[in-house]
Amino acid sequence: MSYLVLARKYRPQSFGDLVGQEHVSQTLINAMNSGRIHHAFLFTGARGVGKTSAARIFAKALNCEEGLSPQPCNQCASCREITAGQGLDVFEIDGASNTGVDDVRELRENIRYLPSRSRFKIFIIDEVHMLSINAFNALLKTLEEPPGHAKFIFATTEPHKIPITILSRCQRFDFRKIPLPAMTERLREIAAAEGIGISDHSLSLVARRGEGSMRDALSTLDQVLAFCGNEVADETVQGLLGLVDRRLLFDAVEGVLGRDSRRVLDAVRRVDDQGYSFRQFCQELVETFRALVLLKVVDDPEGLLEVPPDEFVQLRSLAGGCAVEDLQRILTMLMRAETDLAGSTFPRLTLEMVLVRLAYLPAGRDVAALLGKIEDLERRLSRSGGPAPTPPAQPGHQPSAPPEPPPKKTTEEPVSADPGKAEGLAAGTGRRDWTELVRHVRQARPGIGSVLEHGRLIRFDLPVLELGFTAGSFHLERMKDPETLATFQALLDEFFQQPVTVRLVPVNGGQDKEFPPSLVEERLSRETSHRQKLEEEARAHPTVRAVEEILGGEIIEIRTHKTSD
Repeated sequence: MSYLVLARKYRPQSFGDLVGQEHVSQTLINAMNSGRIHHAFLFTGARGVGKTSAARIFAKALNCEEGLSPQPCNQCASCREITAGQGLDVFEIDGASNTGVDDVRELRENIRYLPSRSRFKIFIIDEVHMLSINAFNALLKTLEEPPGHAKFIFATTEPHKIPITILSRCQRFDFRKIPLPAMTERLREIAAAEGIGISDHSLSLVARRGEGSMRDALSTLDQVLAFCGNEVADETVQGLLGLVDRRLLFDAVEGVLGRDSRRVLDAVRRVDDQGYSFRQFCQELVETFRALVLLKVVDDPEGLLEVPPDEFVQLRSLAGGCAVEDLQRILTMLMRAETDLAGSTFPRLTLEMVLVRLAYLPAGRDVAALLGKIEDLERRLSRSGGPAPTPPAQPGHQPSAPPEPPPKKTTEEPVSADPGKAEGLAAGTGRRDWTELVRHVRQARPGIGSVLEHGRLIRFDLPVLELGFTAGSFHLERMKDPETLATFQALLDEFFQQPVTVRLVPVNGGQDKEFPPSLVEERLSRETSHRQKLEEEARAHPTVRAVEEILGGEIIEIRTHKTSD
């Protein structure tokens, strides 16, 4: 007789056998007791959580010869045929193999006929998301107006791939991943039925490898039994499944929390010697520190942690001497390291360096001491009668200068190279000066106005205006352009209400000091002077001086905060 794998041998045969899906079982039982049985159901969830098994149980309950009941007898011919997958009126269809519209058309033809000997014709379509769009469209009308003797049960791991028109015509049931305690208990029952000697610790390791899937856990148990026989040792299970020795894992955790770099390096060496994956070791470190965080922030974390009872006690002991902030920083660095390990050429070195860095990570109490120093600084400043202190920057940060006061609105005097030559305008013109002329030109022609700001006012004696530009510069060539000069001439005549003669003078490098500065140079000079003044005030500010003295701060850069008028 051929061997029947555990996943098939111990497949659930009633709603009570479904582990971890009580919400689905109870809903289906209530629907049958009340007679409110829908014509189409959609079972969704991860692999191996009981979707197809629930569909078979539901089909047996609907067609049981003992009568319509939420508890099928599993003894009549109909129940036995459905259990064996050979029901005359229950059709199990693999959606991955029957994806075309022709397959659905054949199914529609079959639906028209009454069941052979059962109450209902039941169509179970597994992996229904694999059907093509045309196949779904062909099925749509049947789902909308099905015959009374037909029931549909769809199962899928990817419900988002099913058209919304199909989803809206089905009752949806979401199957959850099976919790670790429930899966471990079920594995214990199966091990006892099979006469297998295995510890609870090994059962928890097998259940954890299942990752919420009972079928995967039973397949893993089959693998363990094939290797170990009926007596299973914990060390054998760890080696067979490629799991990191928990003692080795806790050595690394204790080394990080105890600031023992030698211990963490020795743990990495042992990981390498025993042939474990560095990335898997890092992943298990992440899970362990996550457990420590949950133990710190949740009063009753048993439901959130999937660990055996003996490990739970050890984790609680480790969490007692840790701060949540420290654990969060460790978790952040380990998750970043796990990503780096995926493509690292030197995985051992990568893991060693991150664990050494974690072992030397400053404790959170250093931050508390810094805050205490800041409070002391505030008290000292308040006793000295100085200005109310602002929150000081930490060492290495950039203190800011006091806000720059809004500029005073003043009228600048005309810029002139020679007071004798650059005379002011006649009284009848309203003392319009060079700055106002440039502003007028900028409003009309911004490009020409920006060029004029780089010019030096050599002579301002109407009707003659002499402007100097650096010889060979872009600004001189731009002003010499006939079109630009004509436009400027027109604006000049408009501004002074009289014809004005413009003369452009090339200025060599040695003549810069002979003529007044340009408007751009004046503005840069004022800004430089103002910034130097602000920096001096910032450096001399009592708060900044106190930060340097008490906290050992260093001024890296001073920035001004501009205020709007």
